[in-house]
Amino acid sequence: MILIPAIDILGGKCVRLYQGDYNQVTEYADDPVAQAKVFQAAGAKRIHLVDLDGAKNGDPINEEIILRVANEIETPIEIGGGVRSLEQVQKYLSGGVDRVILGTAAIRNPDLLIDSAKVYPGRVYVGIDAKDGRVAVQGWTEDSGIDAFEFAKQCEDRGAGGIIFTDIARDGAMVGPNLESLRKMAETTSLNLIASGGISSLEDLKAICDLGLDSIEGIITGKAVYSGAFTVEEGIAAVGG
Repeated sequence: MILIPAIDILGGKCVRLYQGDYNQVTEYADDPVAQAKVFQAAGAKRIHLVDLDGAKNGDPINEEIILRVANEIETPIEIGGGVRSLEQVQKYLSGGVDRVILGTAAIRNPDLLIDSAKVYPGRVYVGIDAKDGRVAVQGWTEDSGIDAFEFAKQCEDRGAGGIIFTDIARDGAMVGPNLESLRKMAETTSLNLIASGGISSLEDLKAICDLGLDSIEGIITGKAVYSGAFTVEEGIAAVGG
């Protein structure tokens, strides 16, 4: 299991949202490239990037910044937000990005997931962002009405390489991860999972590790690192990677 620090980009800057609310934004750094280099120097084995502008508007607004990050650091990066076409998937994966994450598009255009997964096996994950057990879309601003766990099964059937599972109610809230939902997701699908949302302490990281779920390959952390709850180095030591 590895620790995956997150860089959420809004207006070209590194921010965190509280429970996915675009009206509750905290800015942490001006330069995503510089922040990625900090995480790389700390020993991160993967960095998670989100184009928040893209997620909300449906276009890869911060594409130039993301490709700069991919080409100026050696650490593999994954990107989600605003990826709505096979052309965009290709642009990122041929431009230095290691993994692309489909969110809204995986629901509204299932063929995109199927086609992308065939061309890039193992490199196209699906972000399942859940609130009250249902998948949220369009930058978490809309409730799709689709059950998160049923959708995970569909993603597996369509060839997804893995799932990034976020509990929106806990994201940015520093209230701890939803261990019950993580366990249920692991029981629902055989896909690799990345846990996200609510991490507030080293104890939270250890609690996920203690679930003993082999399918959880990583844990994303954002606000906990930016706020100083623990360092990337400490988080890596806690999860063992």
